[in-house]
Amino acid sequence: MTETGVRPASTRDRRVRYVGLLGAVALTVSAYAGGALPDATARLWHPVPTVLLWLLGTTAMVGAWWTLRGGAPSTGWAVRTAALWTVPLLFSVPLGSRDVYSYACQGWVYAEGGDPYATGVAEAGCPWLDAVAPVWRDTAAPYGPFFVLLAALAVVLGGSMAGTLVLLRVLAVSALLLAALCLPGLARAAGVPPARATWLVLACPLVGVHLVSGAHNDAVMLGLLLLGLLLLVRRPTSAAGVSPRVAGSSGVAGTSGVAALPGGAGPSTGEVTSGAHRPSTGGGTSGVGQPSTGRVSPGVAGSPGGGLSAGVAGWPAVGALLVAGVLLGLAVSVKATAVVVLPFAALAAVRGRYTVAALLRDGGLLAAGVLGALLVSSLVSGLGLGWIGGLGSSGDTVQWTSPPTAVGMLVDYLGEAVGLPPVGVPVARIVALILLAVLLVLLWWRTWSTLHGSRVTAPPETLGGFRDAAPAGTLGGSRDAASSGPPAASATGNGPPAAVGVGPSTVSAGVSRHRSVLLGAGLALALTVVLAPVFHPWYATWPLALLALAATRTTWFLVPVAAASFLALPDGTNVARLVKAPGAVAMTLLVVVLAVRFLSRMHRNRESR
Repeated sequence: MTETGVRPASTRDRRVRYVGLLGAVALTVSAYAGGALPDATARLWHPVPTVLLWLLGTTAMVGAWWTLRGGAPSTGWAVRTAALWTVPLLFSVPLGSRDVYSYACQGWVYAEGGDPYATGVAEAGCPWLDAVAPVWRDTAAPYGPFFVLLAALAVVLGGSMAGTLVLLRVLAVSALLLAALCLPGLARAAGVPPARATWLVLACPLVGVHLVSGAHNDAVMLGLLLLGLLLLVRRPTSAAGVSPRVAGSSGVAGTSGVAALPGGAGPSTGEVTSGAHRPSTGGGTSGVGQPSTGRVSPGVAGSPGGGLSAGVAGWPAVGALLVAGVLLGLAVSVKATAVVVLPFAALAAVRGRYTVAALLRDGGLLAAGVLGALLVSSLVSGLGLGWIGGLGSSGDTVQWTSPPTAVGMLVDYLGEAVGLPPVGVPVARIVALILLAVLLVLLWWRTWSTLHGSRVTAPPETLGGFRDAAPAGTLGGSRDAASSGPPAASATGNGPPAAVGVGPSTVSAGVSRHRSVLLGAGLALALTVVLAPVFHPWYATWPLALLALAATRTTWFLVPVAAASFLALPDGTNVARLVKAPGAVAMTLLVVVLAVRFLSRMHRNRESR
């Protein structure tokens, strides 16, 4: 299938490719000089040249990635370049974290018949204990049973610490290859240039440093998430009572025709525009000049209620829902963070009109797959639900890189001056988790209302109903994007990209619904990262993987991702530890400024209605 918006690679593009490669080589050298070596005391060089080389390499990779943020020449070019950058990092010692040693020891505990949710690796007597960061030596494993099984398998097959680390890295890279296969299809479904989305995710320095070199299990979680979501947007949608003749005779092509989507490819949505015969209120024009919502009008489908999802779309669709649910459940069974995506995945599961009945039917099948995967992985591992108790272990560190923790630290600093006990951090974290729960519910409800109401053809890009408008002729706020993706958004920047010869209602029927769901899921992950008790640099890859697929403007989330690339030194030392008090003050001020701007913008938005 031909990709739309492909352009020849320019001299600038080739320069970016090799600058990034040089950065990856510099980082690999810094890893051997002073990275997360098994012996934490081993150093080949003095720390100063090691840190300088790390800084040079990180700057080169971040700069190269940032330069093409508007879009690479093509998806294939983006994949090849990201792979080229990955090659040196594949052969480096772990960079930026010692977590992979924790994975190995937790897998060893399980392989030896122990329970990593009840016994710390030090107590269990892991032979590789010296390589594990002290904070994780007496802590229960905070990961799901599926990942514990994978880690134990790596231990058994690897036979040694080195062999185990190699297999864990192979697992992470395999998950990233799976993500690379899913990104183009998801990007087309959301009306975003595949080359842009692929570049932003795979070429991100955090991916190379932390998911490849560091072998973090976040890669496995993201690979499973993306594949599950892709199955949802690409699953079969033909239903009993809907004939090809009816679908093909509508005012515009039925959404099963892939040519109706930007990029010339994309999933079907199970919806048909009937603008040839009926007017509607959706705004947009069908192929014959009649307004249309991009949905089936009553009676067109010939099934009760008129919607294509009035009945489940046959056994292939049921199977796709169950398999997608299993994949999403396994993602949660790797890292529980993935659970915030599930409510939005349920929206992606709905076909036809968004009704409560359709949500319960299609979302129920998806939930069955999720629960089945969680139950089976818990039973097969023999660990039961013990892994849920270990989830709180990840909040043991106190760093200002987590906004609620920073606020609590500042409160404690001020309280210490007047003799108050240090309760600011736990209180701030509890308040943040309550706020997170409320915001996730509101975000899901807004996404549901957008899809259910059918009048809004483009989803809100932020909470509060604001739209992340991009100037006409751009996508992602960059002029470069216009040359690498589908035709530009509307003049206001609020609509999805328009396909040549296709009315906005057709784009709305497929692109907007998928974009709404993916954007909601990405924002949910972003809120989770921002309001979590702890932040580590690789956490930024969670929202990046979905926001790159759905957001119109990208700067607002790419800037924090770029900044996070500089937070972890080669040996895993968090730079935030070196500036605790100033960092807490700066982060708290940033939180206040952003909160004031957000509330002010919400107020203006309400007044303008």
